[in-house]
Amino acid sequence: MPHYPFHFSFLVKDLESTRAFYGSLLNCSEGRSTDSWVDFDFYGNQLSMHVSDEVPASIPCGVVDKVIVPIPHFGCILPWDEFQLLADKLLSSNAEFIIKPTIRYAGQPGEQATMFFKDPSGNSLEIKCFRNPQNIFSLNEPEKAT
Repeated sequence: MPHYPFHFSFLVKDLESTRAFYGSLLNCSEGRSTDSWVDFDFYGNQLSMHVSDEVPASIPCGVVDKVIVPIPHFGCILPWDEFQLLADKLLSSNAEFIIKPTIRYAGQPGEQATMFFKDPSGNSLEIKCFRNPQNIFSLNEPEKAT
């Protein structure tokens, strides 16, 4: 199946902190903008951030590999080496992590490194990578309630 970039539009508190975070920290190139919104190339996908006084909060209610994760969240899948470079950059910049870089599903087909963090407006992001990228959609062992 061909790859098609996605477009995601969401709310942010201001453009200054948004540009610093997505542009400078995550190294995403800026696209079109006005005084109330800005587009970024987020690893080949289009993010459109619109300024609002109210930004909905994520809720820690999802469970993945027995770890509670925020819903909603968005992100991308990077190659293994690029993930580590970004993780190091975020750790050294004192980014607000929800879940610091970690490995989940170790030894299973979907083994992955993942990290969750917030942008300055409180939007939750997950960046991850797969040990074996061909297994992005492979099934792991079923999760059991504890």
